[in-house]
Amino acid sequence: MKSQEILRFVNQKKAFLEEKVEYGIETGRRGRAFLSLTDAAGKPLAGAKIRLQLKKHAFQLGCNLFLTEQFESEELNARYENAIADCFTLATVPFYWLGLEPEQGKPRYTRESPFIYRRPPPDVCLELCERHGIEPKAHCLNYQTFVPEWTKRKSVPEEKAILVKHFRELAERYAARIPSWEVTNETFWCGTQRHSFYRSADYIPWSFKTAAQFFPGNSLIINEGHYSIFKPFPNTRGEYWLEIKDALAQGCRIDVIGMQYHLFESKDSLAARAEEYLDPERIYDALDAYAQFGRKLQITEITVPAYRWEKEDEELQAEILRLLITMWFSHPAMSSAVYWNLVDGYTYVPDGNADIHDMKVGENVFHGGLFRRDMTPKPAYTMLRKLFQETWTTDTSVETDADGRATFRGFYGDYEATITMPDGSVKTEVFRFDADTYRHFDFVI
Repeated sequence: MKSQEILRFVNQKKAFLEEKVEYGIETGRRGRAFLSLTDAAGKPLAGAKIRLQLKKHAFQLGCNLFLTEQFESEELNARYENAIADCFTLATVPFYWLGLEPEQGKPRYTRESPFIYRRPPPDVCLELCERHGIEPKAHCLNYQTFVPEWTKRKSVPEEKAILVKHFRELAERYAARIPSWEVTNETFWCGTQRHSFYRSADYIPWSFKTAAQFFPGNSLIINEGHYSIFKPFPNTRGEYWLEIKDALAQGCRIDVIGMQYHLFESKDSLAARAEEYLDPERIYDALDAYAQFGRKLQITEITVPAYRWEKEDEELQAEILRLLITMWFSHPAMSSAVYWNLVDGYTYVPDGNADIHDMKVGENVFHGGLFRRDMTPKPAYTMLRKLFQETWTTDTSVETDADGRATFRGFYGDYEATITMPDGSVKTEVFRFDADTYRHFDFVI
């Protein structure tokens, strides 16, 4: 069967994979926290029962928001929003300049902006994030492929001046609301964009140094396609690895290294290239290589194909995604993973005249969404939700000793502690349990 061919390296290296996953999750995603309860006078409170519930993982699971309020009915819009709120804690907001400011001086920031497919105004996306406590991420500041016509065919100094104005405007409006920004994207693929600055040697350094001026308190991300990361080559001599090394040597502030993982392959091709895409040893080696830079890693765009709305193919999609997410979650340098297109029949269609719902055009052909065209969830969505809300979760109870102390072991993230005193009174505390900084928590009751 084709599925067995696709997963042959996973099956061959099952023991290796299980060992890496178990060790990585236990040492990198969980830890021991120490609690201390006292009264206002500093007296230890013994016998208090504490229920500890993980409310949000430190590791962020995300998706893009490209279809926010873009469906044909309010019912579908609501189901889309609910699906995001019920599973994800991070969301990519579209800042493609071509769709953001197609006409010079008339940016599409607000709800009242003209409709553009897959380019909802940023304000609309941020409203969704703020309603549900989802962290937004901007994609992206300087992407050479999707730029307005009015920015082209200018000299390098003119292009830089226009970009400076663009960076400044975005920072003034959104820096306080969006913590992280992808600065550059897919630099080894220029698409149809061949004009001056985007082909120059200082494109990466200039972009990051300029971004650092306008976004000093934000996280800056470099992003690149999977074909420059996971294809067979010595990892530390790959083009993307060397690009990052060069940028850091030139003094660029790169906080996060973004890595795409689109399996835009037919079933036959994915089986033939299984060693490249689905060999656990290769995946860990690549992550280890980029972790050498001492930056957080993020899988920024994920597509796993299902090919058809058939049980067998959808189950294969869920299994591949489960394996990938588990590997990424178990790697200590990885901070988040972002699934790309949530709904089939609404993906990127290069030909603007094509029917966006035609499953034989554009990225639709892969059936790579987590929901079918009618917004019913696939097994892959159910699997993700179960992993993060049932398998990789903490819901435990402890009791303070004579010194008012207790300890528990759990996944890192945001917690709610429900404290029940011996007299029956109840108090709720919230706290962030973090791998690097916060392990000791003192509560005054």
